[in-house]
Amino acid sequence: MTQLPILVAAANLAKSPSNVRTVGDPVADAQLEANIAVKGVRQNLIGVPVSRKKGHYRIIAGGRRLDAVHRLIEKGVFAADYQLAVLVLGNAKDAIETSLEENFFNLTMNPADTCRAFQDIIESEKKTPEDVAKRFGLTERFVRSRLRLADLADPIFEALRNGEITLNVAVAYASNSDRTKQAEVFELLKDGYYRANVNEIKRQLVEDTYVGSDPKALLVGRDAYIEAGGRVDLDLFTDSTTERWIDGDLLNRLVADKLAAAAEDLRTREGLAEVRIIPSTHVSYNDTWDLRPLKGDAPELTAEQQARLEEIEAEIEAANEAWEDADEDGQVEQANRVEMLEAEYRAIEKPVPIISEEQKAGALAYVVIGHDGQPRLHEQLYVAPVDEPDDEEQDEQAEGEVDNDDVVATTGRSAYSQRLSLELAEMKSELLRVHIASDPRFALDLGTFWMVDKATRHSSGFDLATELKADKPFSGLTGYQSGTLAAEEWGKIDEALDRSWTEAGDACQRYDAFCALPDEVRAAWLAWAIARTLHAVVAGKTGEAMIDHLGTKLEIDVAAWWRPTANNYFDRLSSKAAILTHLEEIGGKELSSRYGASKKHDLATSAEKIFGGSVPIEAELREAALAWVPDVMRFSVPAIAPEPVPANDESVTGSDDELQQAA
Repeated sequence: MTQLPILVAAANLAKSPSNVRTVGDPVADAQLEANIAVKGVRQNLIGVPVSRKKGHYRIIAGGRRLDAVHRLIEKGVFAADYQLAVLVLGNAKDAIETSLEENFFNLTMNPADTCRAFQDIIESEKKTPEDVAKRFGLTERFVRSRLRLADLADPIFEALRNGEITLNVAVAYASNSDRTKQAEVFELLKDGYYRANVNEIKRQLVEDTYVGSDPKALLVGRDAYIEAGGRVDLDLFTDSTTERWIDGDLLNRLVADKLAAAAEDLRTREGLAEVRIIPSTHVSYNDTWDLRPLKGDAPELTAEQQARLEEIEAEIEAANEAWEDADEDGQVEQANRVEMLEAEYRAIEKPVPIISEEQKAGALAYVVIGHDGQPRLHEQLYVAPVDEPDDEEQDEQAEGEVDNDDVVATTGRSAYSQRLSLELAEMKSELLRVHIASDPRFALDLGTFWMVDKATRHSSGFDLATELKADKPFSGLTGYQSGTLAAEEWGKIDEALDRSWTEAGDACQRYDAFCALPDEVRAAWLAWAIARTLHAVVAGKTGEAMIDHLGTKLEIDVAAWWRPTANNYFDRLSSKAAILTHLEEIGGKELSSRYGASKKHDLATSAEKIFGGSVPIEAELREAALAWVPDVMRFSVPAIAPEPVPANDESVTGSDDELQQAA
């Protein structure tokens, strides 16, 4: 017959010396006490009778619960006669074994189960995190942190449940409430070296997000950001300066709009030729490397300023004399005074140059974001570059055939940053290098021409787009690796070269060993040496025509060798509109409108798949997408005007129509 528990007053119960648990945890004990205060003791204790004390028992399992009840009685939470259910064992010899079973087989809950349990209590019982915290003797912060874990993206939560990631890793993922972003980062890192690196996980999660105190956030304002659909990652312990704004693409778009409006206001008010926006707190070297600073005229000093300079000189001399006679504190005071006087002297002696209204009318300025979130005009002005239209554009303008859409199309290079322009030029030159290195006969002719042309003209040869010592040219890019098919092919060409002659000895011996190589081996070295000298030429710069001419002669199929990706092209464009324009080029408005609502990064990823032929689209669109490359990557044939035919040239015969056609 199964024995049932009996009710015994807590005052008649004491912990047994046979209880195997001797080391406690004050925090866990406090949590248990808080829970019992709210819910009471819901499990029976196990005890054995105390000899010679009828109705008294020693508890061998449940000692922590008993201690909690005793403390609650002392605090007046429970009455002095509070009773507990006790299962009484008939044989006291089983006490140690029973106590061990009670503690040894106790399994700590999986953190994932704890998270969902808290969530279920809140949803089913309509409780608050504060209620749950009080019930279980926890801090509200702890409960809220577990509730955030309950909202983890499904793959991460399952990994936590299955023990594939630690609790610390799960907490790192929960630092950003955007479940889509969580899943993306988890997929990126789960099989890599940084899969358990908490700092790297958090770094990846905050990319393209901003804190509320960021200058961009201050510029747009919280209300405007939220009204536009922006999301803010909030918890109990963040404020307006530490909360994280997780829709970075949206914020950047709002920043660009506000800066554009500010730039136009400043351009009109200051009478400037052009004002560009920089969505940052400073202007970098790459933004201005090809611009000429505008230098104003230093104003002549007034009589008052000249007099003040003389006064300052006298005051500095007096302060230096006083310094010699002063004590230590006095010397510090006089030194500070001299420093201030010298600063004032420099400010008067070298006043801020004055920019005339005429100079402003031809000036380019930059608008940046101040640390307080306010748009401000960068202090340095530059000479505004003047775009000279080509012959075709001039003809169209003369005939009045250029509408607004055509103007936008012909000035589309503004979508490229300086860095992207350099990278595209580098990738374009890689294509040419590979094809030169693959055609020794072509390389021989080209190399010979490069060398003799430079020697006979005594010029720098910049228009030839080469060095010729076979030196590798300097690149303005740092840490750059294109990862293109052309770069991989160049590596194969380099590895295949016979380098046995390099170990032959001194220069003469190395030369003899090189000459002893077969013709095809030496020819491969010549092609390699010539190809590696090729410059990367940014579109529109000196040498571009030579680059395009060579690529045309080699009949390079750019689309077969290079495809635009989010990383090397689309994500680097300055605006979402630029990507949509490319989609429109191959599929018209219908194709671009399909992706019009996408965020810029998502749009860039979609564009990569479309132009890479990895998404199911109409056959004719897919063919056009696979053949498309931006104009800046094409090796275009320069337009050559026909030579005029002299009116009195009797060697030209034919009808008037034929002569007109020839002309």
